[in-house]
Amino acid sequence: MSIVKRVAQAGLLALSLAAGNVMAQTAICYNCPTEWADWGTQLRAIKDKTGVTIPPDNKNSGQSLAQLVAEKANPVADMVYVGISFAAQAQKEGVVAPYKPAAWDDIPADLKDPDGHWFAIHSGTLGFMVNVDALEGKPIPASWADLLKPEYKGLVGFLDPSSAFVGYVGAVAANVALGGSLDNFEPGIKYFTELKANEPIVPKQTSYARLLSGEIAILLDYDFNAYRAKHKDKANVEFVIPQEGTVAVPYVMSLVANAPHPDNAKKALDFVLSDEGQAIWARAFLRPIRASAMPKDVEALFLPATDYARVKTIDYAHMANVQRGFVDRYLKEVQ
Repeated sequence: MSIVKRVAQAGLLALSLAAGNVMAQTAICYNCPTEWADWGTQLRAIKDKTGVTIPPDNKNSGQSLAQLVAEKANPVADMVYVGISFAAQAQKEGVVAPYKPAAWDDIPADLKDPDGHWFAIHSGTLGFMVNVDALEGKPIPASWADLLKPEYKGLVGFLDPSSAFVGYVGAVAANVALGGSLDNFEPGIKYFTELKANEPIVPKQTSYARLLSGEIAILLDYDFNAYRAKHKDKANVEFVIPQEGTVAVPYVMSLVANAPHPDNAKKALDFVLSDEGQAIWARAFLRPIRASAMPKDVEALFLPATDYARVKTIDYAHMANVQRGFVDRYLKEVQ
């Protein structure tokens, strides 16, 4: 064999090994978009600390679940990040696998599946994320009732409650605040029917950029996105916990059943619950599920405790159980 041919073959082998190594250090996460909850910083940290590259993914919780179910026989994703009610559905569908990350014992018992099919990583409080400049002099709304006023016509946005988890949380929050319960969505259905007359913007995916640009002036969203906009992006944004009340909910992660790269996914799942990973969530204004990881200087940037006193507690398992019934009603009576 000639020297030239040997060199060429060696080069091809090196390229092949390099490509295999890159693939070996990759994990696919459904619903990990860089703009949402500062996943961009978390994904960079995971790569720096573990060597695992995770491409950004812009699905929402509902789309992620649907994709996992469709791919059940031949999974593409290695892990998934969803709202807690979608995690319960994913477990029922058999598309997530048990895994107990390194910080398992620090996660409150009611915020994890006993066998590890899902576990909370952080939480957020639902409220109004307001681009003050986009209001063009109109007052910042203080209540759910305010959003129904004609002066806010075309200015309010919320993610589709039939698909995105934050959209469903917004519906639950309004419903509970207005006197309903998880067994009685009548107030919420009535409210969103009335809000529809005010011509809201209803996207399916995260709308952080659209809020910052002023395309949406008032977005039903979490405190962490509003604080990020105000304190990191220096936008003229305020967060409002409505006078009638609201809810806070956790977001969770799971290892996908029969994941193609389970070891890489486990490294990433361990990292997001590590001291460093939890601190990244806190610096992104999310409440880390491990309370000890919340820095005092960050907590001082949140609204005062008197405002958070209006946050109501709910049964997350029951919230998951009644989601399908609410979605059916919403699609039939509102959308």
